[in-house]
Amino acid sequence: MPLISETIYAPELEGGQWIQGGPVRLRELRDHAVVLVDFWDYTCVNCVRTLPYIAEWHRRYHRHGLVIAGVHAPEFSFAREGSHVEEALRTFKLEYPVVLDNDYAIWRAYSNRYWPAKYLVDSKGRIRYYHFGEGHYQETETAIQTMLRELNPSAELPPPMEPVRDTDRPGAVCYRVTPELYLGYARGQFGNPEAVVSDQPHDYADPGRHVEGVPYLGGRWRVEQECARADAAGASIRLRYTAREVNLVLAPRAGATVSAELRLSDGESPGADAQAHNGRALVTVDRPRMYNLVANQSVQTGAMELRVLEPGLAAYAFTFVSCVIG
Repeated sequence: MPLISETIYAPELEGGQWIQGGPVRLRELRDHAVVLVDFWDYTCVNCVRTLPYIAEWHRRYHRHGLVIAGVHAPEFSFAREGSHVEEALRTFKLEYPVVLDNDYAIWRAYSNRYWPAKYLVDSKGRIRYYHFGEGHYQETETAIQTMLRELNPSAELPPPMEPVRDTDRPGAVCYRVTPELYLGYARGQFGNPEAVVSDQPHDYADPGRHVEGVPYLGGRWRVEQECARADAAGASIRLRYTAREVNLVLAPRAGATVSAELRLSDGESPGADAQAHNGRALVTVDRPRMYNLVANQSVQTGAMELRVLEPGLAAYAFTFVSCVIG
């Protein structure tokens, strides 16, 4: 997005719990800093893909007056737990201040609607730039530099960073692929011909023929508001999709580690979280997070099955990656 010309003062970052650094008080930073407010969720694939850039901007520009405030707004109830977010901070090596916005107080103050969303606040407290979603990394960094030079015209700043992925370079193509799919009854829709039985175990029959972009349950599941929870070993989810990568937000039962077998069709490639074991691809779910199940070389159609080996695994949402090198 271009720099904003009208005067829009940024709301204070109040109403959340700071779990790393902070609190960041915009009124105290007037004339001293430029602030980048980043709304994110640690299970969101688009958020995760932006984090290497934000972490590097913190390292590059913190000493020049850039303050980054990560506002973690949870999409799922388990992401309200601070310990899960703190583990994500360590995993992604994020060193800037982060606040838990579990009640969406900051989200509402900014009238935000997106994960991720970035708002750049200049040294006078005005929102001067914003961007929703992935991409436009050099544009965002250029906006950061513009406001830092307003703060200190003599600042010696590096050229904008190189893309961290080839698919972020000019010429990359992002295709229209299978949209995000939720697996709870509040937002999800299943292809099973029988109606979903809410909040109690039920044996679902997979019809065997599958429409693309619709998940199918097989075996004993308890479909809850946010997720489908396997109630017995052998429960399965099948999905036909079009994408380069397939991710699934998964969580084990409390205090446990559960496993599932990933079965793919010919031509598909298992993702980073599907480990080969005795000729099978196994996914070990030890904490609630996004798991990368499929990582193909290009956008293609595929048909995957996740078969649960122990009861208690909860599946929340499928997300897909669509960009390839042009």
